[in-house]
Amino acid sequence: MPTRVCCCCSALRPRYKRLVDNIFPEDPKDGLVKADMEKLTFYAVSAPEKLDRIGSYLAERLSRDVVRHRSGYVLIAMEALDQLLMACHSQSIKPFVESFLHMVAKLLESGEPKLQVLGTNSFVKFANIEEDTPSYHRRYDFFVSRFSAMCHSCDSDPETRTEIRIAGIRGIQGVVRKTVNDELRATIWEPQHMDKIVPSLLFNMQKIEEVDSRIGPPPSPSAADKEENPAMLAENCFRELLGRATFGNMNNAVRPVFAHLDHHRLWDPNEFAVHCFKVIMYSIQAQYSHHVIQEILGHLDARKKDSPRVRAGIIQVLLEAVAIAAKGSIGPTVLEVFNTLLKHLRLSVEFEARDLQGESISSANLNTSSKDSDEKIVQNAVIQTIGFFGSNLPDYQRSEIMMFIMGKVPVFGTSTHTLDISQLGDLGTRRIQIMLLRSLLMVTSGYKAKTIVTALPGSFLDPLLSPSLMEDYELRQLVLEVMHNLMDRHDNRAKLRGIRIIPDVADLKIKREKICRQDTSFMKKNGQQLYRHIYLGCKEEDNVQKNYELLYTSLALITIELANEEVVIDLIRLAIALQDSAIINEDNLSMFHRCGIMALVAAYLNFVSQMIAVPAFCQHVSKVIEIRTMEAPYFLPEHIFRDKCMLPKSLEKHDKNLYFLTNKIAESLGGSGYSVERLSVPYVPQVTDEDRLSRRKSIVDTVSIQVDILPNSSPSDDVVSNTEEITFEALKKAIDTSGMEEQEKEKRRLVIERFQKAPFEEIAAQCESKANFLHDRLAQILELTIR
Repeated sequence: MPTRVCCCCSALRPRYKRLVDNIFPEDPKDGLVKADMEKLTFYAVSAPEKLDRIGSYLAERLSRDVVRHRSGYVLIAMEALDQLLMACHSQSIKPFVESFLHMVAKLLESGEPKLQVLGTNSFVKFANIEEDTPSYHRRYDFFVSRFSAMCHSCDSDPETRTEIRIAGIRGIQGVVRKTVNDELRATIWEPQHMDKIVPSLLFNMQKIEEVDSRIGPPPSPSAADKEENPAMLAENCFRELLGRATFGNMNNAVRPVFAHLDHHRLWDPNEFAVHCFKVIMYSIQAQYSHHVIQEILGHLDARKKDSPRVRAGIIQVLLEAVAIAAKGSIGPTVLEVFNTLLKHLRLSVEFEARDLQGESISSANLNTSSKDSDEKIVQNAVIQTIGFFGSNLPDYQRSEIMMFIMGKVPVFGTSTHTLDISQLGDLGTRRIQIMLLRSLLMVTSGYKAKTIVTALPGSFLDPLLSPSLMEDYELRQLVLEVMHNLMDRHDNRAKLRGIRIIPDVADLKIKREKICRQDTSFMKKNGQQLYRHIYLGCKEEDNVQKNYELLYTSLALITIELANEEVVIDLIRLAIALQDSAIINEDNLSMFHRCGIMALVAAYLNFVSQMIAVPAFCQHVSKVIEIRTMEAPYFLPEHIFRDKCMLPKSLEKHDKNLYFLTNKIAESLGGSGYSVERLSVPYVPQVTDEDRLSRRKSIVDTVSIQVDILPNSSPSDDVVSNTEEITFEALKKAIDTSGMEEQEKEKRRLVIERFQKAPFEEIAAQCESKANFLHDRLAQILELTIR
């Protein structure tokens, strides 16, 4: 009950005090006296210089009522303050605001939840008022701290706890709105404030996230639900805060998120972390996306020694951020993203290799295997992020990233790569090769270049093909798949999936265009290199069915995308050379691999014969396939790659009708206008240093080295190599030329004829291979002679 004074004393009191006293009824249940409140409001508007004293007197009364727990009078005082604030907008309101904020602080400091909620509601109303001039001395440090504390309320009553938390969130929202609208907006973005505001909002978002994970996805909330739901209110406030962030204060708003996720161990599982960064990426201005990505990369570096699942959780968050940022502005962080991801990929492989080498006892083995699987989660997350990021880049940037990743792939015996593999060992190096090629495969997915030169420049093609000669079938598969991504410009690869005899290629509806001049030039320059890698790849002794399928697809894609008449002839020569190698078997391949090569040749010749649509050629291929179906089904892909296929004991005794014959093919193509002279020249792959650098069995590492001599005047029906063994006696005879002038003249004539008809690339390849053969063999002979 308010203190009453006598009439004489009342007349001597200042008018503003009398007006203030009159708004309080004798019984607080009656509420604010509206008629007297209107008089007080009119007086305050008419004499704004009195606002300061009115506010001070109201604050004095409110403080006394709070201490005496007179909640009814406290409610009346705050209602009066709210109405005065809404009615007065002059410069004189500044001192009144200080009294108002002092009263709000008194309410927030009280231990009664109702008074805390009352103070919060008044502050929110004040925050929505636009002041005419900014206040340069007013600070909201206390309110930030108090509202943040209310967000973490642990009251025993659930309803009261929710009410206080909602009030705290709304208070933070009011502070944000008030300070951002002021010219002193920078104060709220200081780290000491953000370190309180952001974790408070995330705490409430996290609590409802945990409930949702137990009860399933919630229904779409209504507007009323958003006001009553702490999580929804906190998320809206968080979005509003981030939406107001600028270039200079973006990092201060994001860094507390990492601290909260670290402190509460929310990276594993990382559902809440992913949700948080989705909110961040969709709330900030698009041009600031790269700031968030840089912060995630920096945090990943800082946590590089944490458990694999924590690192994987951070990388998956990065993937979600990149997925959103890729639609807008990535900024200058493209290479930084890839460089950091590749660095962590190497670290993960290094940790995995170190654990494998250090395992000793059985119990340790169990823990190591679990950790290995966790490291694979990290590696897969890195690859997925690289692939998604790369696939969303424009073509010019994607080409740079392809070169960047390819430069990291280590090749045995070379130092051209830029990735440190000194601590990995052979097993770790193989693992990093596979991971990098898988990343490259993801980046090249969907890449469409107008010309093959753009997709496969020499600076990229050479290092890409180097791993295709290694002794690891998985590496070779990845190289071929990358090649397919870059070659397949008309989406034909899916139609060619699986090696098989296609009855009618026209049913596949292959899309192709006329070969352009740039593609023709590319094949003249790099065709022999492609043929060589396909030829050597077919002869690897660890090939599995997928290798043969990918090699078949490679031949088919070259035929579709890059083949003119000259290239078609070269591809047929390559196929016949593969057939010859399977029959002669100089590489001592198993019967399965020999039959696999025969099946590959059959499938490709069936495809190319229908693509060029030469009836006689199609008839010869179909006849051979028909005979194989009856007499040697293991020469066909449908049978050899089937489980429990019966294999022959040898291939030497087979009828020549089971083979594709050079003379028959030359006759059929020649009748249709093809230049078939080169079909009489057996295909010989070019030998380079890659054979030794890639740790594979080189074609020069044979016990008996043979050199091709010129073919007979007519194409051979049987598969016989026209070779002359290089021995000491043969070299001696070669030096002694007396009595052999006629033979030499004939050889010169054949050589001249061959140089006139054979393509330059083929001549260069054979000359280089023969020179290497002779050099190695002469070295062996000289060594034996010295001994």
